[in-house]
Amino acid sequence: MWAVLKKEIKSYFLSPIGYVFIGLFLIMSSVFFYLDVIAYGSTQFETMFYSASTILTFIVPVLTMRMFAEERKSGTEQLLYTSPKSITQIVLGKFFAAVAVIVITELLTFMYFIILCFLGKPHLQTALVTLFGFLLLSMAYISFGMFASSITENQIIAGVVSIGFFIVTWFLPSFGSAISTFSLIDMFDKFPSGLIAVEEIVRFVSFTVLFVLFTIIVLQRRKSVK
Repeated sequence: MWAVLKKEIKSYFLSPIGYVFIGLFLIMSSVFFYLDVIAYGSTQFETMFYSASTILTFIVPVLTMRMFAEERKSGTEQLLYTSPKSITQIVLGKFFAAVAVIVITELLTFMYFIILCFLGKPHLQTALVTLFGFLLLSMAYISFGMFASSITENQIIAGVVSIGFFIVTWFLPSFGSAISTFSLIDMFDKFPSGLIAVEEIVRFVSFTVLFVLFTIIVLQRRKSVK
């Protein structure tokens, strides 16, 4: 898994993908930082993440849409199946490489917290809880985006499917409390309040594990028919 992880991280930063993702996120975060925090004379770093969480809907597919779709289209998918690495190791390596890009991005957003330290006294614990929740949300998005990439050879289709799914989850709470349990944005909402909600953590982790497993199953079945 580590070899795959290193290879994927290099691929993100030896190509424009990693830089585009981080750049887009920081540009939009800067806008929300001004609109949601500075414009109100606030020092609550976490409030910008209510808006920033919506950015993930549109830019996480930048990281995930090429994961397996590109392999199928270019014909290098066969190399995955003949690799000494197991399908599980390959999937986890790709997954954690994308998570690593998210972690780097989150560390860079801490510059906003530092700015607020010069303007007042932002609450560090709440900021850290918010970033933890944001990481969980990102991991859930990555797991589904990876699954979408595994079922098609077209990167654009994988990206559109991911974005469409994420947008649909925004509106699930309006259809009833039972369905709202599957709303990823709704799960994240408690974290910027500084609350470590065990139920939400379990739901995030369950969602993430489920779609990582779905991806492994899809690839295992495709390997078995090759």
